Parts: sequence; C-alpha cells; structure tokens
Amino acid sequence: KKKVPVVVVDEQELRSQVSEVVRQSVEETLNGLLDAEADALCQARRYERNAQRASTRAGHYERSLHTKAGIVQLQVPKLRHVPFETAIIERYRRRESSVEEALVEMYLAGVSVRRVEDITEALWGSRVSPSTISDLNQKIFERVEEWRNRPLEAKYPYVFVDGIWLKRSWGGEVQSVSVLVAIGVSTSGFREILGVAEGSREDTESWRQFLRYLRGRGLERIDLVVSDKSLGFLEALGEFYPNAKWQRCVVHFYRNVLHAVPRGKAKEVALMLKA
Repeated sequence: KKKVPVVVVDEQELRSQVSEVVRQSVEETLNGLLDAEADALCQARRYERNAQRASTRAGHYERSLHTKAGIVQLQVPKLRHVPFETAIIERYRRRESSVEEALVEMYLAGVSVRRVEDITEALWGSRVSPSTISDLNQKIFERVEEWRNRPLEAKYPYVFVDGIWLKRSWGGEVQSVSVLVAIGVSTSGFREILGVAEGSREDTESWRQFLRYLRGRGLERIDLVVSDKSLGFLEALGEFYPNAKWQRCVVHFYRNVLHAVPRGKAKEVALMLKA
C-alpha cells in the first residue's frame, strides 16, 4: 500500500518565509543601530531632556540598502545641530559606488542591458532596472565630457596626434568611426592625453575642428608636432599653429615602407631602417 505523507512541506514557500524573517531581522537591527548612534551624538535619548544634550531629532529619511538578506529600508535619523555620520551609511556608499562602477564596466565592455539585469540579480539579489543603467551611463558620459573639455593650463611643447578607427554599434548596425587623439608632453616631461574627439573622416575639416577645440581649451603654443603624413592634418596645422615644427611619426613611416616591401624582405628592410 502506497504511503501518503501526513505533512506536505512547500520548500519554496518555506525558503521565502525564512528569507523574509531574516530580512526583517536585519532591517530592525540596522535601524536600531542607527537610533543608538543618533542617541550617542545627541547625548540623550529621543524626547529625553538633560543638560548634556547636544542636539535634537528632526525626523528621518529613508534609504534602501542591498544586503545578502535582501533589500532593507533604513530610517536614517536627521539631527538639527550636529551632522549624522554613520559607518552603516559609509559602507553603503562604498558598496553603491563599487556596484555602479561594475555596471558601467559591464556596459562599456558590450554586455547587453538585459544581461546586466540578469547578472545583478544573480550577484546582489535584486534586479537593476534599465532606467538605472541608463542614468549611470548618462552620469559617466557627463564625467567624460567634463574631462574632455577641461582647461589646458600647463605648457605642452611636444604633441603627438593620430586618428584611430574604431567600430561602433549605431541604429542596429556596426559602423567605423574615426577618433582623433592628441597626447602632449609637458615641460616637466610627463605625457598627458590632451584631447579626444570624434571625426567623421581624417580630412582637413575634421583636423581643423580638432585643433580649434585644443586651442580653445588653452593650448596656445606647440613647438613640435609628431604625426603621420596626413595632408589634411598638415593643412590644418599651419592655420592654427603656424610656428610649430612637424616631424613624421617613425612608426607610421616604418609601416608605410614595409607595406610596399615583399613579405620575404620585410625583416631585412626593417633592420636597415633601424640602422
């Protein structure tokens, strides 16, 4: 005769109930710690009056905190006369910052938004919305634009420029895009990326806009420019930096020569060039 279990346990339901109990316990414990920290800063409990009291409560604000037990809601006290600083919030800020950096890194590495959502749910127990990812990307792009347009206050007598062709996904298709880059060597001998800008083509007008962008940010003088033998760049250079000397990039020169040499002779010609 088949045995029928007297008690049937829904394991999934049990796990969810236990998880909720743990989450609530963590939430209550953290809020209790926040209240205790506020009491210590005020040197008095809530509604307590004494001569040593340093401040009074001014309500609270809510903040979500991601924990291994799930998302808990913190009720962070507000104080009228002293700043409320807590290790719990500082830890949250560090965690929030690291999570944001990880999301940005994933996005810039080409991970799809849907896949980022799946990864965050697996790692942190909560699913990050597409709008959150979009907001983070907007934030990082603003920082990039601020860096791209920063004033160039130092002197850079030597500048290296080049155009780099990259692939970009746009409107459902992959396109090639030219990115113009300038690297300067300061009077103290250190290299620094001076500017990065998208150019439709490596033609005279693209280089003209790029050099105008550098000059407008404070790069008033260049003693020596190193680049490949781009006629478009050389035409634009004389317009914005007429006194700058120009030197052909040795690496580009090697490539140009070796491109015209039979493959079997490339190693021999390379040795001759270096000599």
